[in-house]
Amino acid sequence: MTEIIKKIEQARAAGVDITADQYPYVAGATSLGASVPPWAHEGGTAAFVGRLKDPATREHLKREMNTPSDKRENFYLATGGGKGILVAGVLNRDLAKYEGKYLSDVARLMGKSDELDALFDLLIADNAQTSAIYFLMSEDDVKLAMKQPWVSVGTDHGEVATTGPLAEGKAHPRGYGSFPRILGRYVREQHVLTLEEAIRKMTSLAANRVHLDSRGLLKPGFVADVVVFDPEQIRDVATFEDPNRLSVGVRDVLVNGQLVISGGRQTSALPGRPLSATRSGLPGRPQ
Repeated sequence: MTEIIKKIEQARAAGVDITADQYPYVAGATSLGASVPPWAHEGGTAAFVGRLKDPATREHLKREMNTPSDKRENFYLATGGGKGILVAGVLNRDLAKYEGKYLSDVARLMGKSDELDALFDLLIADNAQTSAIYFLMSEDDVKLAMKQPWVSVGTDHGEVATTGPLAEGKAHPRGYGSFPRILGRYVREQHVLTLEEAIRKMTSLAANRVHLDSRGLLKPGFVADVVVFDPEQIRDVATFEDPNRLSVGVRDVLVNGQLVISGGRQTSALPGRPLSATRSGLPGRPQ
């Protein structure tokens, strides 16, 4: 992280318009198949799955995935193996029993002595649609990035819900807890940021970066997008093993001037609308 920040600072000093955003967790998420070398994916999903079924190719992949290289990102080695890879979601619901379990545990449940065989077999059974969480980062790096004034906050996650189709599978907890986690853990408990700086990173810094006019500040004439929370109570409760849980401490939320959360409960109002990055147009109007 030190080197990344140094490169960005050098670019900013040279006049490059560059910033960054982060989520406050030590694990990233993408497909389980991303841990397999890129060449195995050539030709599409069917070709990829076909290679995983071939005994000779599997052995070749095992050797490559267990060998350090500076030619590609090796998620398998970077996480320390199967104990650092958590199966998040599967498309084939017959495989749902593996959701929320580490690859090392999946191998044990499958009766596989080699956890890479479990990884390959899971991808085959799920037609390479499995998502995974990779424990790749350190807490110190998360904090160091958070302290940079040009780093805003994002979730890097799709839509989630505690019920219905969007509740299937195990989300990354960043989809539920990113903002409350910063306000509770890193502001109130650890004092990594002040409350004011954390809020700036979540609101005006982010809105300005993507050119959303009339949003991101509590200011006359701006759109009333407002979150009211208790700074002594707000915290995330989503975990990697049990992520589909709403945070606590948020009292009211207004979107486009209408209450969507009132007293901690969701209302029936649906005032949200798509926005595009623009510097023109009327406040609150889709552009």
